[in-house]
Amino acid sequence: MTGKFLILAATLSFAVATSQAAAQESANNVANTTDWSVFVDGTPKECWGVSKPRETVNSKDGAPVSVRRGEILLFVTYREGGAQGEVSFSGGYPFAGDVPVKLEVEGKAFDLFSEGEWAWAGSPEDDVAILTALKAGASAKVTGRSGKGTQTEDTFSLLGFSAAVDEAAKRCAS
Repeated sequence: MTGKFLILAATLSFAVATSQAAAQESANNVANTTDWSVFVDGTPKECWGVSKPRETVNSKDGAPVSVRRGEILLFVTYREGGAQGEVSFSGGYPFAGDVPVKLEVEGKAFDLFSEGEWAWAGSPEDDVAILTALKAGASAKVTGRSGKGTQTEDTFSLLGFSAAVDEAAKRCAS
């Protein structure tokens, strides 16, 4: 890995962690659009659309298992100044580092870079492709694997997704 990539990864990790903490603690819920909520917080301003999964399936060696997971959230984050949306996912457990997290929308699959409990698109171009697919889809499935070998599948409704991300983008466009 190059030094520039490591700095980018560290910056993204911090930004994603900040988004999660803000989503859990912020009283700045500014909109709800069916299955998605919009939050605004901070200086500089950060705006995000976020949703919890409609369905979660956990399995090990092909058999369903009961596991404890932290918050499971799919985010699209914007920052003041008009930065394009950044897609991220909090799985609620540390991901296995050797297997990418997969995001699938209507048959289109995307690999997400992961570190700890977080996964995100690898580049701004990937964010654009994922956002395009999410806006056109009805549901999204995120598949990950924990360091202990548990396979997880989290399915998110995309009802209200476009309205939520458009609202978040608008609120951070200044």
